[in-house]
Amino acid sequence: MERIPILKMGKFLLVSIQVDMDDRTAMTLQDDLTGQIVKHHAKGVLIDISSLDVVDSFIGRMLANTAAMARILDAETVVVGMQPSVAITLVELGLSLKGVRSALNVERGMELLRRVGEADLMTPEASADASDEE
Repeated sequence: MERIPILKMGKFLLVSIQVDMDDRTAMTLQDDLTGQIVKHHAKGVLIDISSLDVVDSFIGRMLANTAAMARILDAETVVVGMQPSVAITLVELGLSLKGVRSALNVERGMELLRRVGEADLMTPEASADASDEE
């Protein structure tokens, strides 16, 4: 069974899918990724799918579910590198990928995660937490 590497970059995790995704690989990635979010207290996940030419409904649902799980674990998800054929397929399948932000490439995706992280620091909850720590 092939495992997809998950890299830690500061407070973010980076996943670059470079293999054909079958159902088993997708489920293993989901388990590994949620475990890494908890282990590293990650605030964001960037998933690079630029190597995927085709997705099926299961893989589309897996991406959406992974993003929902990440959000529950207090991490935002950004998917980057989506090929036009993948976008078309997801729309035709009726999968909107709620809760998943997207960007054209890794650089833009990381910038989006950084901005989301900075916005979180400005929330009243974060300000209260910061003052409690002093």
